[in-house]
Amino acid sequence: MAVSDADIAFAMDLLSELGPITSRKMFGGICLYYDGTVFSLVSKDGTIYLKCKGSLATELVDDGGTQFHNMPYWSLPDAALEDSVMACDLGRRALAVLLG
Repeated sequence: MAVSDADIAFAMDLLSELGPITSRKMFGGICLYYDGTVFSLVSKDGTIYLKCKGSLATELVDDGGTQFHNMPYWSLPDAALEDSVMACDLGRRALAVLLG
């Protein structure tokens, strides 16, 4: 079972204020890219994860986030799924670490 087109559209729309985001299907889910850098993934069940570490990962866990397998991806909190400003803020913070 692969991630649905509706879940892809939702994730792209939720994070659209970050700027030009592209996606690529991989392993039943998708990876989201910002300027060629993978910063997020959407699993086949539609869960949106951010690639992060340190204090942002801790914050996501404290807000109920779960880790994607043993990878450095943590799910967005439920509140961010209903608030694109919050989701994009978290996305910007993840990108700041990734892009250095």
